[in-house]
Amino acid sequence: MRTGARTFGRVEAPGQGIACMMAGCLLLTLNDAVVKWISGEFQLGQVLASRGLAALIVITAVVVWREEFHIFRIKYPGVQLLRAILMIVSTFLFVSGLREMPLAENIAIAFVGPIFVTALAPVFLAEKVGWRRWSAVLMGFAGVLVMLRPQGALGMGGGGDGLNWVALFPAGAALCGAFRDILTRRISHGEATGTTLFYSTLGVTLAGAAVTPFGWQTPGASDLVLLALAGLLLCSAHFLHIETFRFAEAAFVAPFKYSSLLWATAFGFLFWGDVPDGWTVLGAALLIGSGIYIFHREGRQPVRMPR
Repeated sequence: MRTGARTFGRVEAPGQGIACMMAGCLLLTLNDAVVKWISGEFQLGQVLASRGLAALIVITAVVVWREEFHIFRIKYPGVQLLRAILMIVSTFLFVSGLREMPLAENIAIAFVGPIFVTALAPVFLAEKVGWRRWSAVLMGFAGVLVMLRPQGALGMGGGGDGLNWVALFPAGAALCGAFRDILTRRISHGEATGTTLFYSTLGVTLAGAAVTPFGWQTPGASDLVLLALAGLLLCSAHFLHIETFRFAEAAFVAPFKYSSLLWATAFGFLFWGDVPDGWTVLGAALLIGSGIYIFHREGRQPVRMPR
């Protein structure tokens, strides 16, 4: 059965792009929960280096098993280097936010990212973003704000005393992540998914290792299991996210990252006893509604062939 049109070596299959994005969000949010769980006991660099090492072991094992050694050859070294730098900065900022803020709140603030992607995609990728998709993205962002209730996190009311500086961690991570996603889209049709995954993970791992000596703590057996699990989840999530851009436009799939907030709310309840209130339910409804509308609009449009 024909699932999509092939264009320049890629398949335009919006449904598959959405599936990859949402599955990746589930795994990545679970990884965030694991990292938050253990980050209070270990220095940030040690957590990132240990998690990254576990992920690199998984990637290398898969490469050897499948004999896909071409993964280690880079076609776009400059872009990969820039993407790795963005990944390093984004990861350090986001995990710093995890240490200081509730899981769902940190992720909610980071969800300004899809707005950045939508704004950047027409400029850097020549992707057409109509007013309907803009409206749906903004509706999704409104859902994030409803769940976040900025007066709590940003000190805009309810006893706040100005901007909470820790909110800048996930916001900065979102901006770096948006540029990273733009670069991913640019090279996704010529660079192997495994190549991008391997070198991005390597960059974050080396950066974490560089600062690990300044606060090393010997992990126990249970800690090692959690760090290994985080590495496996991270590896799988990023693979799915990189694959996403082979199936759909960056601006189209970006709003589906909002599904991470639903997972974060669920994990917050399971692991820390956080109970969603009415505002959270309303915000989730807005997020889901925006995603369904975007999928509906994409399904009504013919596949756009390059001129």
